Amino acid sequence: DDVQLYFKVLKLGKRSYDGLSGEGTVVFSRGYGLEDDENSPGEKYFRTVVGGVGNIVALNDALVGMKLGGTRRFSILPDKGWRKPTKACDGGPGGSGQGGELRTDYVVVPTATMVEQEACFDTNKLPFPTTYAQQRRMAQRFDQSLIMEVKVAKIN
Repeated sequence: DDVQLYFKVLKLGKRSYDGLSGEGTVVFSRGYGLEDDENSPGEKYFRTVVGGVGNIVALNDALVGMKLGGTRRFSILPDKGWRKPTKACDGGPGGSGQGGELRTDYVVVPTATMVEQEACFDTNKLPFPTTYAQQRRMAQRFDQSLIMEVKVAKIN
């Protein structure tokens, strides 16, 4: 199905700036009336095909079975989100790649490490932030578990 969605992607945390979630702060959104919410003037939704290859895996999994007006909140693990599925990006505990060597006790080393991390950031996966500020926030968090809330606005 071709669908129009409202969504917000939240980082995990104790604070809630949107007054609703109580679980995290918004990284980027569309259709919730938050900062930089429109893709183009008046376009307050994200249009996609359920199961589309350009979507993040977590979104495709979550959309199955949803009805018009339905809302669902789900977790986005890095491998089902915007992290590239390459061996070099599969570092850290349990990973098979070299990415774990870029970190020291899970703290990003303030050298070229950020460039390496961003090399693992798949900017072709949708939904993707539209503004520079949102893209920078997302680039800092794509390799973390995130929360996404999605509402089906229209089914075409």
